[in-house]
Amino acid sequence: MPRTHHRLPRSTAHPTHVCLALILALAPLAGCMTHAAEKPAPAPSHRSARTPSYRSSATPGAEQPAAPTQVAIPSIGVTSSLMRLSLNADGTVEVPPAEKGMTAGWYTGGAIPGERGAAVVIGHNDTRFGRAVFHDLKKIGKGADIVIRNERGQVAHFTVTGTESVSKKAFPTKKVYGATNGRVLRLVTCDGAFDAQGHPVNNLIVYATLR
Repeated sequence: MPRTHHRLPRSTAHPTHVCLALILALAPLAGCMTHAAEKPAPAPSHRSARTPSYRSSATPGAEQPAAPTQVAIPSIGVTSSLMRLSLNADGTVEVPPAEKGMTAGWYTGGAIPGERGAAVVIGHNDTRFGRAVFHDLKKIGKGADIVIRNERGQVAHFTVTGTESVSKKAFPTKKVYGATNGRVLRLVTCDGAFDAQGHPVNNLIVYATLR
């Protein structure tokens, strides 16, 4: 599967990338990428999905926040477990494998959903196996409820404040991944028309805030 990557300079950005595969009926499989996630912290070394490094706003000595295990979007009929996505050795973010296209992933380099900061959940639109978990994400509306359940069974409700379909060439890195005092969630998938190479030209971003 062909993939392309956009990388910010290592000296100024925390490099993370999202590759979300899309396929059209009777069309060649296409690779889709998003963008480097700019962070105030230095670029971390490679970590596997089994040993993520969580950022937390908890007071030292207090119970640490629990990792998310499920995302649900009732208004568009989405319920998915969440796999953990970290960084590959080349600095690109791990993505759910194509055969698990109906499973979304939580990027462990961001915030834990419900904690201070930007939490990012990534999902395929389509894969070579057919429609995927975020196939209908474009139907989500402002005010919709997004529910994140953690490993302790606790739930956090986020309200959609807006959506944005943006060119991959003008991805709003700081807006999606940048530091914030809010407790916010971003959902990311591919969107838009296909270019001459069969790659989707846009990314769809859903913005939501903790209730």
